[in-house]
Amino acid sequence: MPKRYLFRRKRVAELLWPGLKLAGVAATLAALTVTAAADPQPKHGGVLNFAVDAEPSNYDCHANISFAFLHPVAPHYSTLLKFDGEDYPQVTGDLAESWSVSADRLTYTFKLRPNILFHDGTPLTSADIKASYERIIHPPEGVVSARQVYYAAINAIDTPDDRTVVFHLRWPEAAMLANFASPWNCIYSAAKLQQDPLYPVTHILGTGAFTFVEHVKGDHWTGKRFDKYFLPGRPYLDGYVAHFMTGAKVVQGLEKGTIDAEFRSMTPEERDQLVAAMGDKIYIGETPWLVNLMVVFNAKQPPFDDPRVRRALSLAIDRWHAAESLQSTTFLKFVGGVMRPGFAMATPEAELTTIPGFWHDAAASRAEAKRLLAAAGQSHLAFTLTNRDVPVPYKPAADYLIVAWKEIGVTVSQKQLNTKDWEGALEKHNFQAAIDFGGDYFDDPTLQLAKYVSSDLSPSNYADSTDRFLDSLYVGQAVTTDPRERARIVREFEQRALTEAYAVPFLWYNRIVAASTAMKGWHLTPSHYIQQDLTEVWLDK
Repeated sequence: MPKRYLFRRKRVAELLWPGLKLAGVAATLAALTVTAAADPQPKHGGVLNFAVDAEPSNYDCHANISFAFLHPVAPHYSTLLKFDGEDYPQVTGDLAESWSVSADRLTYTFKLRPNILFHDGTPLTSADIKASYERIIHPPEGVVSARQVYYAAINAIDTPDDRTVVFHLRWPEAAMLANFASPWNCIYSAAKLQQDPLYPVTHILGTGAFTFVEHVKGDHWTGKRFDKYFLPGRPYLDGYVAHFMTGAKVVQGLEKGTIDAEFRSMTPEERDQLVAAMGDKIYIGETPWLVNLMVVFNAKQPPFDDPRVRRALSLAIDRWHAAESLQSTTFLKFVGGVMRPGFAMATPEAELTTIPGFWHDAAASRAEAKRLLAAAGQSHLAFTLTNRDVPVPYKPAADYLIVAWKEIGVTVSQKQLNTKDWEGALEKHNFQAAIDFGGDYFDDPTLQLAKYVSSDLSPSNYADSTDRFLDSLYVGQAVTTDPRERARIVREFEQRALTEAYAVPFLWYNRIVAASTAMKGWHLTPSHYIQQDLTEVWLDK
């Protein structure tokens, strides 16, 4: 059975001081849109062709973590809520037509839309919502729940009638409403799950705007319009085809018009090539991306169990120069701390530059790094950096880091692994130092800070570190209802996490999306995980 993890937040909460208060934090980001104000009314018809540079290995939303799964599969499914692409990060109803939250933030009540059907014609009821969330919160034997951690606060789920579902929480969660909008929380048929909890691994049966047609491995994935979809007049498209292709083939497809979009990101060179070839026939949108590359140190393995060594290696990295050097050839562009640059809770540059590793004075930073290594008895440190064998941006990032560490007298060799082996090395802590990535489906500290929380509580902490002070701060921000207090706690968390340097951000990504100007109704956001149900997308051809 695959190993399952539970983030034991309730136990960590015992570390908290009493009296913290909560309320969500408003993020301010103007989402760019493919649809201009002067666009005509949506048209029905047409098939959207888009590129995906990998494909799903199985069909289970609750178990998967890659965009390569969501982009072809999401159009088949509905979620309780979803993010509003035009007004990110606000949420809107999907299966839920309305909802309410109790004053103490412990009860969430959802009223479902009427007349929702699964693609096999059976009606959806509140029982299907309950069964799907129970599968996420308490996965049966053999079922993998990749985001079980985010729903630990849910104590019980009631279904007083077929159109009402009530979630009862043990403690308030600042990110709870947005968690109900997770694109990974596909709603499955309770009857199918009762027959076989693993049914979604190999079958597609949802209530989304498109029914499943075929998956031709190594080539494409096809969906067609669901005529009995619960939103009148939706979807606009007759269908879609996700083509599994990468690099030059995607660019060529966009130039020839056989591909309408690539929803993840293009490289700067690919962007420039498309603009030169297509002019005003190609849409290019850019935004700070909710993804960063990180350096992770194995905190249980000497000498990385010494904070002076970890801090020195972070100090050696001139992130500001790195951003200038790498942004023209890779996704890497922005210097930031634990939260995405551009997000309302991101630390301003003036404050960020007081943290070790983020100083503007590279010479002073490296002098301090050498002093720390000498104090730790590691002036001639040598180690191996474990990396993913993905050309962009992993290889150029590693090359830059190795040169930076050489500047302080450290010798580094690189071990490049395929994605499966790289993931295995991180999960088993089988490395000295490694390149990892951070990011999730929306901006929120409860998601972005999880990698820094003690490894016995968070499976995504590949540093294998233990820091109970960070744990207490993490829970504190998660349950506070005062946005200013929450931001203060996040800043305190960041200061300690980046100074202790169990894992540190290198650079944050720039998202560059290219699409035919004929594609309408899709909005650019910092997340490449959301807004892929294609419900509002249409073609002006």
